[in-house]
Formats: sequence, structure tokens, C-alpha cells
Amino acid sequence: MSLVQTTPQRTAAPIHGVGIGLRSPHYADIERNKPRIPWFEVLIDNYLNKGGAARQHLHTIREDYPITFHGVSMSIGSADPINQDYLTALKQAMDEFEPAHISDHLCWSSINGQYSHDLLPLPYINKAVQHVVDRIQQVQDVLQQQILIENVSSYLQYNMSVMEEWEFLVEIAERADCYILLDINNIYVSAFNQNFDPVRYLEAVPTGRVREMHLAGYEDQGTYLLDTHSEAVHPPVWQLYEQALQRFGPVPTLIEWDNNIPDFRVLQQEAQTASAIWQKECRNVA
Repeated sequence: MSLVQTTPQRTAAPIHGVGIGLRSPHYADIERNKPRIPWFEVLIDNYLNKGGAARQHLHTIREDYPITFHGVSMSIGSADPINQDYLTALKQAMDEFEPAHISDHLCWSSINGQYSHDLLPLPYINKAVQHVVDRIQQVQDVLQQQILIENVSSYLQYNMSVMEEWEFLVEIAERADCYILLDINNIYVSAFNQNFDPVRYLEAVPTGRVREMHLAGYEDQGTYLLDTHSEAVHPPVWQLYEQALQRFGPVPTLIEWDNNIPDFRVLQQEAQTASAIWQKECRNVA
């Protein structure tokens, strides 16, 4: 039985509003100017080694801001065993920095101990559902709290799939009793590439499961969209974000920008745009 059902949830440093992904080029700006950003998301895989300058910067920033942990190496859908060393380091970092929550991706990224540089989608079949549910429960037992799983962008479909992506995501979240990090950009990218209505995706996800949303920019390759997190948020993603807020209410939202990282002021402008939409739509919902 999962320990999650009997272990109290961490209540330290809750998040609210629109945050920004913490990136190393912006350490000095944040520490010097202490911008009015409600929270930062940390790519925790970069901070699991003890000591070092990056970890010290994180300690400094954590003194002034709530944070969340976001990972890319859990490989929750892989056939490889769960990496226990990784989970141990993650738990130690969690106890040290007290993030509001921990998230990773609904994907696989390793085989035979070798890691891919991409987040690979799973076949949407019942066997995969049970496999991922079992692994999420293992992770939650170690961390002693519920995690968030994020939908990834997709560029292909498996012939063996028997359900839609959103059905797969929801079934896993319900059975594992975990939460969802709903990436609005990823939904739009997958919808364009796979020719489905992104609003159907939003409508299928239970409102009580969504604890965070992501916004980012894609590259338009003409016949398909490439999820690169290297540009500003595109207009159709802003529109879908408005619809998501109408459905899910005041869910904390993050601006992600991982490639061609701009000046911090550019990220602040993106966050201000998102915040204006967030406040307007949440007032309408209220």
C-alpha cells in the first residue's frame, strides 16, 4: 500500500500566480534585484550533486522565493528499474530545499541504463497504464508525497495504442493518486501534429488533478511543430491557456524558456502577459 495515503502533505512555501523557470544565466539578476516573481521552478537534476556554485545559488534564491522541483530523468515509463540512487538524491534535496511540489514527465527516456536526450511518449495501452501506475507509487513511497506528472509533446503515434493521450494521462493520475502538470504548449503542439482538437484534451482532464500549468514557445516547421522552449509563447497557446484557466481556475502557471535563453526582462514580460490573463480569467471564474 502506498505511504502517500497516510503521510501528510508538505505545506511549506506554497506557490501562487505565474512563476518563471530558474536558469543559471539569471542567478545574478535575481539575487541582486529580487524581482517581483511569486515563485521559481528548478530543474532539479542540475542540483543533485552536493556542493558547488549552482547549489549555493539555489540556497540564496530559496531564502527569498518559494520553489518547485521539475525533473527530466525519472523515466517513469521506462522498462529499466527505477533509479534508486536518483530517488535518494531527490529526497535529500527535497528535505533540504522544501519545494512546494515535485514533478516529472509522463514518458520514457532510458533503456538499459542509457538515457535519451528526448522525452519519449508511451503507447496508450492498458499494460503501460499499470506499469506507470506501479512506478509512480514506488516513487511516491520514497518521497512520501504525491508527485505531478506532465504531458509531453508527441510527433508520432503507436499503432498499438487503444486510447487517446488524455485518457491515458487521466487513467494513470487517478489510479496512482498523483497530480497533473498540464503543459498547455505541449497540448497544442501534439494537437497540431496529431490532428486533434486541443479543447477536447482540456475537457477530459479532471479539474481537481491539475496543480500546475506550463507555457513555452515552439518552432513552426511548416508541416509540424517542434517543442523547443526557445521562443516566446505563440498566440494560439495563449488562447488555449485562457480556455484552460476557464476550466481549471487559478492554477499556478510557469513560463519555461530553455534554449536561446533571453535576458531576464524578456521572461518577466512573458510572465506579466500570463499574469494578466491569469488574473482576468480567474476573476471571471470566481
